[in-house]
Amino acid sequence: MEYLIGALTEALKLIISLDSEVLSIAFLSLKVAGTATLLAAIFGIPLAYTIATRDFPGRGAVLTFFNTLMALPTVLVGLLGYSFLSRKGPLGFLDLLFTPSGIIIGDLILAFPLIVALTVAAVSSVDERARITAMNLGASRLQVTLTVLMEARYALTAAVINGFGRVIAEVGSAMMLGGNIRGYTRTMTTAIALETSKGEFSLAMALGLLLLALALSINLLFRRFQRVSTQ
Repeated sequence: MEYLIGALTEALKLIISLDSEVLSIAFLSLKVAGTATLLAAIFGIPLAYTIATRDFPGRGAVLTFFNTLMALPTVLVGLLGYSFLSRKGPLGFLDLLFTPSGIIIGDLILAFPLIVALTVAAVSSVDERARITAMNLGASRLQVTLTVLMEARYALTAAVINGFGRVIAEVGSAMMLGGNIRGYTRTMTTAIALETSKGEFSLAMALGLLLLALALSINLLFRRFQRVSTQ
């Protein structure tokens, strides 16, 4: 028990003193996860809206496909990404393996189906009368789309937050595509795995505490957003 207390004390010291290594690892994690989530939202939300509002052959199969990919194992994404990005792979000429961009690609693959599936559910739950009313008032197609998305804004925000949470906490893909290179591709999760295996519990615990603080902050901001929007 004493070693846990000691590790926790050292971890708090690292955080309070704004240790450069802890900050650089945390910043990189936020950068790659945030970029991947943003890209997934930019491409995923319009696709999800189309799937939710259009009736086309194979729609059920498409929904099943994205729902299945929500549980895509991170190590499988890492394996597939490594196969494509390695020097012998079809995308090896891009030199993206063991780079932050490589991690972003893996995170994008993980976040995209989650955001699409949850957005489809969010848009489908919007009362059809909102879309019909907007159309009857002469709204353009874009205005109708924005009206529906505004009606589903809480669920859409939750979808994006879930996508971010999916990638900020994953370790398999980041380890395999980033290589866990110190000062370059080492994220919070890969650093925690490495430092724990080395017995360096203080740094691992400091990064773990930051992850928990980040999750708490995002949830508090989401609740604040809900309160402000309903006033």
